[in-house]
Amino acid sequence: MKLSIVICAYNERDSILAVLDKVLQVTLAPGWKKEIIVVDNFSTDGTRDLLRSVRASNVRAILHPRNLGKGASIRTGITHASGEYTVIQDADSEYDPADLAHLLLKAIAVDADAVFGSRVLGGQRNYRYATAYWGVRMLTLVTNLLCGSRLSDVAVATKLVRTSVLRSLNLIGENFDLDFELPVKLRRAGYVIHEVPVSYTPRTYAEGKKIRPADGLRAFWIILRERFRHQ
Repeated sequence: MKLSIVICAYNERDSILAVLDKVLQVTLAPGWKKEIIVVDNFSTDGTRDLLRSVRASNVRAILHPRNLGKGASIRTGITHASGEYTVIQDADSEYDPADLAHLLLKAIAVDADAVFGSRVLGGQRNYRYATAYWGVRMLTLVTNLLCGSRLSDVAVATKLVRTSVLRSLNLIGENFDLDFELPVKLRRAGYVIHEVPVSYTPRTYAEGKKIRPADGLRAFWIILRERFRHQ
């Protein structure tokens, strides 16, 4: 059995090799192995050169010819995934790769089609910006009301989904909007989304955080669009 780990990178020279090393060290459930698919979204800071230096046999680097957006990078990773499950892992230091094993264990335990991380389960509140915290709360509330879900953190980056299910959803998101398109399409297709707590160490904008308040407004539109789109 195999878990496909998709890592999307854009100008993450300072963290990409450390994240890869942590992913390689993750111990999965007995009988499970990893394939790691790194999609570089046309980095200009030397990230690509670092990826070319990686020699691990289960790591594959795919280099986009131009900047296509995070969502497009995730979709590229999905097309190359060969595992039973595919999980998204960020290329920076905000999310701990060790949590990937916990998502897989939950999926195995309940035969889940989807397991998301949650940055707030267990009383966690690790946010640098109040606007980010309350923005995520509002987007999660809207998603739950419109989709009949009970999520606690719709915007979390760490999402694990059965690969065959992922491919059936016909995802189209090109940027951060895919994070919100995915849960809505899962719910519209009738899938239950489980959650497990994940650790979170947020970056500041000065430290390289890329998502902006305007992305929250677009996320709200994406949730509405996908909920009421004709199938």
